[in-house]
Amino acid sequence: MKNISVSAFINTLFALVLSLLLTALFLFISWDKEKRRQDEINRYKLISNFLLSTARLSKDKIELDEFYKNFNLRPVSIHESKLLIISKGTSVFESTSVYGQMQIFTIGTNKYIYLQRYGFNLMLQDKKSTKTRLEITILVAVLIAMLFIFLYIGIMRKIAPLKKLHKQIEEFANGNMNIKITQKSNDEIGRIAKSFDNALHYIRTLLESKNLFMRNMMHELKTPITRGRIAIEMVEDGSSKEMLIRAFERMNELIDELAHVERLTTQGFQPYIQEVKIDNIINDSISLLLYSRNKVKIQTEHELLKTDAKLLTLAIKNLLDNAIKYSEDNQASIVTNRRSIKVISKGKCLENPLDYYLEPFTQEEKRNSGFGLGLYIVNNIAQRLNYKLNYYHKNGDNIFELKLKEKKRLK
Repeated sequence: MKNISVSAFINTLFALVLSLLLTALFLFISWDKEKRRQDEINRYKLISNFLLSTARLSKDKIELDEFYKNFNLRPVSIHESKLLIISKGTSVFESTSVYGQMQIFTIGTNKYIYLQRYGFNLMLQDKKSTKTRLEITILVAVLIAMLFIFLYIGIMRKIAPLKKLHKQIEEFANGNMNIKITQKSNDEIGRIAKSFDNALHYIRTLLESKNLFMRNMMHELKTPITRGRIAIEMVEDGSSKEMLIRAFERMNELIDELAHVERLTTQGFQPYIQEVKIDNIINDSISLLLYSRNKVKIQTEHELLKTDAKLLTLAIKNLLDNAIKYSEDNQASIVTNRRSIKVISKGKCLENPLDYYLEPFTQEEKRNSGFGLGLYIVNNIAQRLNYKLNYYHKNGDNIFELKLKEKKRLK
């Protein structure tokens, strides 16, 4: 019941109620039909016993007419063929008593009572309606069913805005930041929609402020860094100059890393998927490292991969960068197959679980060679490409693995 939708729950509930209503109606009609049949037989026996027991008595015509009126009977006139009724009618009941014999015939919707006793016979038409109670029952059932249907329609119309609101929330989750909630009712759903619209406006404002701050900060930092880098070239060579140059280079690297983070965490960002050679991606990654190619051993099947080439290049570059920086021999290996891309390096096992290092500005040790953004960026790229980032330590090697989904695999 917890996982069933509101619409499905209401549909099930009303379907069950209507089923129970129809079942109850069917059982009542069956019971009522049997009861009416028994009541009719008892009535006919009463009529038969009274008329047959007094057949030899000279009863007053007024008294007979009163009896016929009370029991809704009409004597069949001599002009109407009793034999025709008997031959064409369907006998539905017969009874014999000490007073005589009784037969009940039906022709269409008409019922006839035929009484016989020692040469005396009488044909009566039963004029009592037997449908009134059944018609009232059906009418009440129809009215109740209509009430439930109107109630069902009213409830479904009332919750219909929930479907629209859910669709708009999904669009927002998929990166559409321009969603505008238009539900204006004053009920609970309307108030929820208004609160969500206010939340969307607040989130858009925060994101715009964040993006504006990041872009302005990176722009403002680039200018003094560039000027400082140019000014350093005028300083005489020495350890101080090299230290300053490295400091400015590190600041440039930090700005580039932050730019990558901003791009990956943008709500509307979507990867550009195309078919590329895995060798090209690895070569581009090594080129970005500015390391000698001799530091990286490559083992690949030279297969094609459907992916975002720029994103995967950046991910592999960060994995290789970390592998070389923290390896015991300043070497790294990259191995690809149909299911994964592995970056391997010699070193001791990580002290903390992988999730610890996926947070920004987190490192195994505080060193000057990194900002702790590498694995954070790799994990974000893996999520965007529908990959999974794994880590394990085996035979003295640290192994970071990008597990490829079946639909994204090498082929």
